[in-house]
Amino acid sequence: MNRLVLQAQLVERRGLRYTPAGLPALDFSLRHASEQVEAGHPRKVAVELRAVAIGEITRSLLPVEIGAERGFAGFVAAARNGRGVVFHITEVA
Repeated sequence: MNRLVLQAQLVERRGLRYTPAGLPALDFSLRHASEQVEAGHPRKVAVELRAVAIGEITRSLLPVEIGAERGFAGFVAAARNGRGVVFHITEVA
């Protein structure tokens, strides 16, 4: 299963674009920071991820202000250039 659920802050959003198939697409960056328990010990974690929303979900992301925190769910896939991963957003809470 490939499913990621993350509470994160919107730190960057690029302009709305359209895929070759004509679907709206929105590229952005998310930042997450929290304390997790690993092997019985607390650990501070932080990550910044590249993300993309394609299709109708872009409507719910356009009005979100930079710095706002939301719950995001979706899947991860290899970036088109082969460097790293991109979080594909399918749900926003």
